[in-house]
Amino acid sequence: MTPGEQERRERLRLEAAERFACGEKTEVVAKELRVTARSVRRWRHAWQQGGVQALCSRGPVSVERLSARQWARLEQELKRGPLVHGWDDEFQGWTLKRVKLLIGRMFHVGYTIAGVWKLLRRHGWSAQVPLRRAIERDEEAIEVWKTGVWPQVKRSRRTWAPTSASRTRQARG
Repeated sequence: MTPGEQERRERLRLEAAERFACGEKTEVVAKELRVTARSVRRWRHAWQQGGVQALCSRGPVSVERLSARQWARLEQELKRGPLVHGWDDEFQGWTLKRVKLLIGRMFHVGYTIAGVWKLLRRHGWSAQVPLRRAIERDEEAIEVWKTGVWPQVKRSRRTWAPTSASRTRQARG
């Protein structure tokens, strides 16, 4: 979860604690906070054991291996693009594998692919979508394909007509 998501979730738990103190039922709390009844039961149990303090956030789920300074440097390098770092193949975007390798090269810190995804999400990065079209894009070839090839490949839509509901084939002839 990102820090913002963690804060939102903590606010929900604390609001649930106020409702527990007022004696509201689990199903009512779950419905009004738009969470599962199972979560509310877990929160209620923690609240009964340790009070409101038991529902406070304990920080990030995993300890981040990069310092704030290292993250700032990594983010700067990510903005420069993969081409600067030697990836000059057809796909000119960042993949999780590439980011993992970049972190290893720059900071000598090992991450898994899943760990890189969590790190990026935690800092507000998401799946990358190209901002502009490829330089090599040939508009004329695309237009020829759209007008010439695509109509031949695309099946025409069948018009509505009543059919038999029977699973057997209709007799021919």
